[in-house]
Amino acid sequence: MAPIPTPSAEPDDSPDAYVGLDSAAAERIARERGWPTVRSLPPGAIITMEYRSGRLNFEVKDGFVARAWKG
Repeated sequence: MAPIPTPSAEPDDSPDAYVGLDSAAAERIARERGWPTVRSLPPGAIITMEYRSGRLNFEVKDGFVARAWKG
C-alpha cells in the first residue's frame, strides 16, 4: 500500500491580518508568505466544507477581504 502523504506545514500567519486589504494585494501577500492555495469567494458563495491544509480562503466584498479563514 502507498504511504499517506504528509501535508505541508501551514505558514505561521493569522487569517485576520488580511481582513480589510484589497483582495489582489491580500492574495499576493498570502502567496509571498507561503500559502500554496488562496481562494477568493464572493459573499454567500456555496462551497464545499472539507478542510484542506495549506489553503487560505478570502470572502471578498467590493474588492476587499471581508473575512479570511484557513482550510
